[in-house]
Amino acid sequence: MTETAIPESDSTDEGSPSSDGLTLLAEARDLLGDVVAIRRRIHAEPELGLDLPITQSTVLESLADLDLEVKCGGSLSSVVATLVGEAAGPTVLLRADMDALPMAEDQDLSFVSRHEGRMHACGHDAHVAMLLGAARLLSRRRSELRGTVKFLFQPGEEGYGGAVLCLDEGLLDSPVVDAAFALHVSPNDPSGVLVIKPGPVLASSDEITLTIRGSGGHASAPHFCVDPVPVAAEIVLALQTMITRTVDVFDPAVLTVAKVEAGTTYNVIPDSATMAATLRTVSEATRQKVLDSITRVARNVAAAHECVAEVAIRPGYPVTVNDPEFVEFSSQVMRDLVGHDQVRELESPVMASEDWSYVLQRVPGAMAMLGACPPGVDPALAPGCHSSKMQLDEDAMVVGVATHAAVALAYLA
Repeated sequence: MTETAIPESDSTDEGSPSSDGLTLLAEARDLLGDVVAIRRRIHAEPELGLDLPITQSTVLESLADLDLEVKCGGSLSSVVATLVGEAAGPTVLLRADMDALPMAEDQDLSFVSRHEGRMHACGHDAHVAMLLGAARLLSRRRSELRGTVKFLFQPGEEGYGGAVLCLDEGLLDSPVVDAAFALHVSPNDPSGVLVIKPGPVLASSDEITLTIRGSGGHASAPHFCVDPVPVAAEIVLALQTMITRTVDVFDPAVLTVAKVEAGTTYNVIPDSATMAATLRTVSEATRQKVLDSITRVARNVAAAHECVAEVAIRPGYPVTVNDPEFVEFSSQVMRDLVGHDQVRELESPVMASEDWSYVLQRVPGAMAMLGACPPGVDPALAPGCHSSKMQLDEDAMVVGVATHAAVALAYLA
């Protein structure tokens, strides 16, 4: 991969948007009607996982009249559209994830999900619509681009690792990608505000299954059994103690035992108890340390009570790490676009996880949050991502469209 210097900003006023920023916002606002229509169309037809034929068709239809090279994925319903500028230069990747969540929607909307048990509760419908708007806006400004823009519409972010499959299919090749940028909407930030930070921004995610094996029997005679239930309970508490006593609070870990299952009735001691947990960390060192500790604690507590603990770990997404230099560059671009007061630094990493992390392991780049709290709602009280009542201020998508475009234009200036 070639080394590409991140361009300096030509901003002269830190307080207000630049004239170019205001122009870009105005162009994005002219597209808002179409962007909203696309978002609502996708919201009403949510699809899960890696195979999203309806959503893919909507993306292809929207790109059809633009002069872009468009390729569809082979192992998933991705779309990669390439915009080649008037002059040679580096390549920047912009991304939107497309998949929904397997959950019921609890809202009274004209465009509510038409499919029971599926909902766009994480804003991916808005991500797709904003990136399509940015593709249209940038296509009109092709003459200003000294390089190439790749637009990735990616399935399978919600636990399926769609980004890995896109990488395997050559996402970062032909032409080689030099930088990457993504936006994620946040209903818990004021509408139109952009939030970003250097370094770890989202956590790793791992799934742990603990099976405690004992010896069952009659509930009236536990002394003839090896009861796994109190052992499981002790392990839950021991794991929480392990977290608070061994993990640096400034390099945090969150371990949640979210499911405990044992037994069939009130008067039978079961042979086994099973627990399901999730681990979130913001550094690979702490991630590995805690995973090792989970196994050690579970096995030793179980052994102290003559049980056996089996530990199965399903690795999830790694930590999402924003490149500091790219964050400095894109933060200035965003300040030029919306004004200094509308760009904020995230105080601490969010403990959710993202497969955008795999892309940022390969190229410098960042993910920023776009505030989209509905009007008249306290951001702290707004239903958040993965809520059955999650809503967005669609007007915020103007800023999203313009931000994608502004980052690409500045990078390829």
